[in-house]
Amino acid sequence: MRIRILVLMLTTLWTSTGCLRARYVRSDPSARGVTQERPAGLSEHVVVVSVDGLRPDAIGTFEAANLKRLVSEGSYTLTATTILPSKTLPSHTSMLTGQPPAVHGVSWNNNLALKKRPVTTPTVFGVLRPSGYVTAAFFSKAKFTSLQRQGTLDYSQAPGLLTQWRAGRTVRDVERYLATQRPNLLFIHLGDTDRAGHDAGWMSPKYGEAVHRVDSAIGEILAMSERTFGSGNFTFILTSDHGGHDRNHGSADPRDVTIPWIAWGRGVRTGQLDQSVQTTDTAATILWLFGVGSGNSAGKPVTDAFEK
Repeated sequence: MRIRILVLMLTTLWTSTGCLRARYVRSDPSARGVTQERPAGLSEHVVVVSVDGLRPDAIGTFEAANLKRLVSEGSYTLTATTILPSKTLPSHTSMLTGQPPAVHGVSWNNNLALKKRPVTTPTVFGVLRPSGYVTAAFFSKAKFTSLQRQGTLDYSQAPGLLTQWRAGRTVRDVERYLATQRPNLLFIHLGDTDRAGHDAGWMSPKYGEAVHRVDSAIGEILAMSERTFGSGNFTFILTSDHGGHDRNHGSADPRDVTIPWIAWGRGVRTGQLDQSVQTTDTAATILWLFGVGSGNSAGKPVTDAFEK
């Protein structure tokens, strides 16, 4: 009885504050920076896909065809590392700010602490948009409110509390968006693998099914990106926030902290990377590709992945 009362109270609280509803962010285009002042970069369009909870060894174990194509045709490492705690929100915050948790302050893995501890560390979206770049982000979990900042994203969406969107839903929404828009930075989060890992265990048959779902979604994203930006006219980065073992993650266990990092497309050379890669390097690489340096990022651009 007490549990049901607590659930009812939490549901009432979150409903009254609008947190059960999907969150859509649209920023005023006139507030975007002046496009003439853009610096010259290596790419005009960058697509970043983060597959939540994707272990690198899952790519070969489950014969993920599109992921294997990215590895064979792109520049990659299957031994990149994420931050501690190796959880979704801290890791994505580091991925998109280029800073460790000690700087951005996000050690929690939900939105409950936001009112007491607002996040102010600049994201790549917030750095790029003042220079005139169009930014968009599609999240499949509700916990990304701290990254969906008004004024930094031309468009963003995430489901409401207690809801997760499968890869198929997210891909259809991206497709509708790209029918009329050509963003410079497009970030897409797919959460199927993480949910399957928690439900049935990492590397379980159910986890393998989720790997195949996101692999199919990645194939669709590549195809629609080519239609929107033109073949060879965009750079694609595939990574993850953390791995997992048994039915959990968050520790320093190599199965939790080891992630894939793959670059493919415009300006990318082929082969395995000798350069070590950390998740904070993703933000630095995005900014470097657009020619705006790496800002104050603690990460370093993965320059070895690209033609000199």
